[in-house]
Amino acid sequence: MRIAMVSFEVFPFAKVGGLADVIGALPKYLSREGLEIDVYMPFHSIVMKNAEKYGYEIEKVFDDFDVPFLQTNERISVYSTYLPDSNCKVYLIDNKKYFSSDEVYGYDDQAEQSIFFTVGVLETIKKLGEKYDIIHANDWQTGLLPVYLKSLFRGEEIFRDCLMIYTIHNLGYQGRFPSRYMNFASLPHYLFNVDALEFYGEINFMKGGILFADIVTTVSPTYAQEIQTKAYGEKLEGVLSIRSESLYGILNGIDYEIYNPENGKLIPFKYDCDDLSGKILAKSELQRQAGLPVRDDVPVIGLISRLVSQKGLDILSQISKYLFLNDVQFVLLGTGDIEYEQIFGKLSEEYPQKVSANLKFDIDLANLIYAGSDMFLMPSKYEPCGLGQMYSLRYGTIPIVHYTGGLSDTIKEFEESTELGNGFGFHDYKDSELLLSIMKARYFYDNKDKWNKIMQNAMKEDLSWERSAKEYIYVYKEGLRMKGRS
Repeated sequence: MRIAMVSFEVFPFAKVGGLADVIGALPKYLSREGLEIDVYMPFHSIVMKNAEKYGYEIEKVFDDFDVPFLQTNERISVYSTYLPDSNCKVYLIDNKKYFSSDEVYGYDDQAEQSIFFTVGVLETIKKLGEKYDIIHANDWQTGLLPVYLKSLFRGEEIFRDCLMIYTIHNLGYQGRFPSRYMNFASLPHYLFNVDALEFYGEINFMKGGILFADIVTTVSPTYAQEIQTKAYGEKLEGVLSIRSESLYGILNGIDYEIYNPENGKLIPFKYDCDDLSGKILAKSELQRQAGLPVRDDVPVIGLISRLVSQKGLDILSQISKYLFLNDVQFVLLGTGDIEYEQIFGKLSEEYPQKVSANLKFDIDLANLIYAGSDMFLMPSKYEPCGLGQMYSLRYGTIPIVHYTGGLSDTIKEFEESTELGNGFGFHDYKDSELLLSIMKARYFYDNKDKWNKIMQNAMKEDLSWERSAKEYIYVYKEGLRMKGRS
């Protein structure tokens, strides 16, 4: 089975969010199951800057060649490398106009940029002569890829019988743009209607991916159900309901070879669920780096997040004055809306012995927070999958979550009578419910036998990519079977 995986960001070449982590790991695990995976992404300027840091080499494949259909004279070149620790080839689509920004999403016309990339990928596949069984596109930037395959590229022999998979990583970002981009894309104007690309007078790239792909997946089973409702559907719930029989929710995983407290790759001290002494040392180091008193008798609550209301910062800020009446420490890492940066910056001034607000992005500090904290907050209003709770479980740090999306699929409430469960959470999105969940976790923290049991439960969870890869393979085979190719 040969698969082309298409994404706008891929770790370690270029990373902004969780999408990069997914496409940086999933192909490796699919290839270990015997699939042949090639990855296609833009040659962002950061890719070359990361080459020395991560130790990969880049080779030129093709000099400049034309991109058909589009209303532009821009040409593309193609380079290649390999996904580290794998045999997965990565093709880099290069153009100095569209991909020279220092920021992955920094180009001023993202609609034109993504259209150019999409058609560039299809032309590259043609030029390479690579016939794939499956093309797997990800998020709104590649939403028009299924549309092109079923319109302008429909007659191409190389794409005949190819299964088209489209994955929604976050329905909140859909790629909505003025209808004039139909002209730049040279897509047939009959596609600008409510049953295709038109969406409240605009063109919607993600809607195109949902309607034109053979199979649609998203990143957790609960999120797949939620997005078919008005509360979570972002006005696409009707479209998704139409595709419900071809909609699958597959939980993301994490790379257990990298995120592993036993090998100490990302943290200064090794430990496992039978010997947690290294975690105690990691906690002390976190307290030192965060500028908090080094105490082993106080719970450290970690939070790594974009500081926006969607991540639950609105209800968290409302309970802060009650939370810090308790004997706790709080370490925050992230940037975002100025409102929340100011709120938590002020809290660190008011409670210097309890609050450390780190308004930046620091990957080393992030890893130390996952390992050194006792609890990890993810009170998100909605969360398609979430990776933070998976990292924290892996390191024996107990999540406190709003039960939604992937958080609901991965975190199970600890029950004292059975000693089952790996965390704490709440269903109603209210500040009082969040506070109650934190206080419940605080109560069990003081019972070391119970707390150690929760930590062991957390560290024994299987949230690896091996599990997720097998589910993707099932969906791939099911899709090929439906096309009569099994």
